[in-house]
Amino acid sequence: MLKHQDDMGNPLVLFMPSGKRGRFARGTTIIDAARELGVYVESVCGGRGICGRCQCEVQEGKFAKHKVTSSAENISPKGPKELRYEEKRGLKPGRRLSCSATIEGDLVVDIPQDLQVNAQVVRKADDNRIILRNPAIQLCYVEVEEPDMHKPIGDLDRIKEALEREWGFTDLIIDQHLLPKVQKILRSAEWKVTAVIHRDMESSRPSLIALYPGLHNEAYGIACDIGSTTIALHLVSLLSGVTIASSGTSNPQIRFGEDLMSRVSYVMMNPDGAEAMTKAVREALNKLIGEVCQETNVNPDYIFDLVFVGNPIMHHLFLGIDPTELGGAPFALAVSGAVHSLAANQEIAVNKGARVYVLPCIAGHVGADAAAVTLCEGPHRQDSKMLVVDIGTNAEIILGNAKHTVAASSPTGPAFEGAEISCGQRAAPGAVERVRINPQTLEPKIKVIGADQWSDEEGFDEATEKLGVTGVCGSGIIEVIAEMYLAGIISEDGVIDGSLTEKSDLIIANGRTWSYVLWRGKQELVIRQTDVRAIQLAKAALYAGIRLLMDKKGIDHVDSISFAGAFGTFIDPKYAMVLGLIPDCGLDHVKAVGNAAGYGAKMALLNRDYRREIEETVRKIEKIETALEPDFQRHFVNAMAIPNKVDSFPNLAKWVQLPARKILESAGGEGGGRRRRGRRG
Repeated sequence: MLKHQDDMGNPLVLFMPSGKRGRFARGTTIIDAARELGVYVESVCGGRGICGRCQCEVQEGKFAKHKVTSSAENISPKGPKELRYEEKRGLKPGRRLSCSATIEGDLVVDIPQDLQVNAQVVRKADDNRIILRNPAIQLCYVEVEEPDMHKPIGDLDRIKEALEREWGFTDLIIDQHLLPKVQKILRSAEWKVTAVIHRDMESSRPSLIALYPGLHNEAYGIACDIGSTTIALHLVSLLSGVTIASSGTSNPQIRFGEDLMSRVSYVMMNPDGAEAMTKAVREALNKLIGEVCQETNVNPDYIFDLVFVGNPIMHHLFLGIDPTELGGAPFALAVSGAVHSLAANQEIAVNKGARVYVLPCIAGHVGADAAAVTLCEGPHRQDSKMLVVDIGTNAEIILGNAKHTVAASSPTGPAFEGAEISCGQRAAPGAVERVRINPQTLEPKIKVIGADQWSDEEGFDEATEKLGVTGVCGSGIIEVIAEMYLAGIISEDGVIDGSLTEKSDLIIANGRTWSYVLWRGKQELVIRQTDVRAIQLAKAALYAGIRLLMDKKGIDHVDSISFAGAFGTFIDPKYAMVLGLIPDCGLDHVKAVGNAAGYGAKMALLNRDYRREIEETVRKIEKIETALEPDFQRHFVNAMAIPNKVDSFPNLAKWVQLPARKILESAGGEGGGRRRRGRRG
């Protein structure tokens, strides 16, 4: 029925949002044309017009860019199947069933990416971007022949015959757990069943992983980022692509060690350490899955596909692999490629046949989470030079474009998350998240999580009465250090100027060093010299890693910067640049992209093509081990200065008046005490 796509005598059909187009004979169904072009259209019922998953919309008008004039008159009138569905289930105005509607002229057809038929209410969304769907899971409704004395063939074999006849699946693998259930399911539904098929690659054998009586119209997946500090999980409809619910929790492995290396050390010192941490993270995952399912009334038995990402140590522990080899050079991964497994093998409480896909790791300290960030942001798809930074206790850095991409990790430590800072804390209600300092009076004003007002605005005291002002979280720490520099409280070398005690009582002595009082209240918040040093060390490690990648690329600037991760979401790019956390770049080209690792996992969940893309991309990325690079120390020392000892920031200077450089030296090497001022000549 389909004609060759260059046959100019046939109508031209353009599918949106994919942009794929081709010419097809009149009378061709929309769904057949879509599949011929590789456009994914959901269908459960096999063209019977009863599931409603294959809905489409015809766009009307002249599309000059595509040289197509589309009209609703160029599609066949509603037939019996559509009219029956519309009567029983209803169709939105302009919607058609692509299994019934046929092409009668030039068309622009929109395949809705957010289609929900009997789906749950969307509670939380992780991103507004549309992901073209091509999932590894397919629901296939079939009507199976009843047993016949003259055809002595088993019930399961007749299911396989029906799936081959109606859906084209051959050489089907049957999950063992289904064998005892098949006959009861068939008879309870009068030989009409929905088969759940898993096929990760077109070249791989399909697997029958679940079977339901009658027309079953629910299929869900999990996209999860297992971070060293937090676990972020999304429950996603595989049929609509919509995130049904999202949830997160602290990684319970924290009790074994705050950072990654301390957890590896725990494993080394405790024979059952790896097993205990694997059990802890799997229990946390099951708890999260239970919570999102209860919240949305989704049966966990309807979860068929799960995608996980994490840094190499989280990756190994989730899979039950001892991470000891990652504790020292050469940082050998047990497995670096993508992992395909059964959810039952990871003791995840979902459907017995559910599959697990874990994205590939890039290197020994650049894991599947960095691969997911790469997939989400796509530096390898760009013509320009894109820098992607995922900041955590171990920062992952990806820099590149379509020609060449490099990646590295940098040991920033937990300072940006509030640890190692005297008044630091994790982001929670009551934590200072924004800071401004008057450069004339040195008086600060703050904004805390959970209150809309700044501290100098009416209503702040009432808003924070119950919350309190309890500490400073990561974004607040970056802003207060940067603001202290802009106000002249600290020098470019990070030394607090003790002479300012003559100007303000907010500068106080602390032994042989000086401190700055950020907040005086029920709980006094003081920024100490040691706090400034901790931030300098963390930001210098990150910047040095970025500079090494720039050296490898042979470039002196980047065109755009993406901050990934929960922490990156709340960083003000201007203050990150003032601090020297990132290189100079136009501020309008610096953006926060949220949990890009979790979103990359969702992309891999909803579209098998993204799995192939990231697997190929990871093989091409050049991995840089910062510890082995001779220039790391030079870049690190230069990056200790604020914003940097040698690198210029012309783009930043357009937005911020940077202070003249002031050098302070002190006895004890920590600032304060004896002071000497000078200017760079």
